[in-house]
Amino acid sequence: MTVYVIADIKVNDAGWVPAYAASVHDLVHKHGGKYLSRSGNVKTLEGRPLETSLIALMAFPSAEAVKAFTSDPQYAPYVTARQKGSESRFQLIDDTDLAGTIPYLAKG
Repeated sequence: MTVYVIADIKVNDAGWVPAYAASVHDLVHKHGGKYLSRSGNVKTLEGRPLETSLIALMAFPSAEAVKAFTSDPQYAPYVTARQKGSESRFQLIDDTDLAGTIPYLAKG
């Protein structure tokens, strides 16, 4: 089942960004994932805006693949740098429909 990671990041110190941006996508790909978007063009359409500098959306083949990515020892220094230089929220969602009314999605 495809799962998605939504990374909502507020950059406080951009020193970590160049190395992270240049290298982490290779680690995502290593674990079967791909970026669907990694953008700073964030516009709030409804509700109170988050203090977000960028949002990344990644697709992975399974939750296990995400776990393999996030626990990869090669990723650890990038995580540490990102956490020191930002406020980050990573969320995992699956490809289901909670209401079960969308025919092309599994009922969640």
